[in-house]
Amino acid sequence: MKNTSNNLSKLNYSVLVEAKEGGYQATVWGLPDYQVFAATREDALLNLHEFVKTRLQNVEIVTQEMEAPKSGHPWMKFAGMYKDNPLLNEVVSNIEAYRRELDTEIDTEDDLS
Repeated sequence: MKNTSNNLSKLNYSVLVEAKEGGYQATVWGLPDYQVFAATREDALLNLHEFVKTRLQNVEIVTQEMEAPKSGHPWMKFAGMYKDNPLLNEVVSNIEAYRRELDTEIDTEDDLS
């Protein structure tokens, strides 16, 4: 069996360092429980590093991968929903007639300018 301490992966984490009255507070970004306070910025960072190292000593960090559900375009479920409606052709004809009317008005306005 291999020594697991030699197999540790490097872990990068962002640290929020805040100057407070009497010293510095260092917190692992996104993990408010991972926080230390020290007199100097350097000590705060060093203490936080040791805190995280100790905290993670007996844990395993596992990366999980899952396949996202395949989903189509959200409007596709409505495509063709009126194909068997007997009024569809009438509605489409009215839309086309209105569009031609608007185009004629626009052309007339362009001619007047």
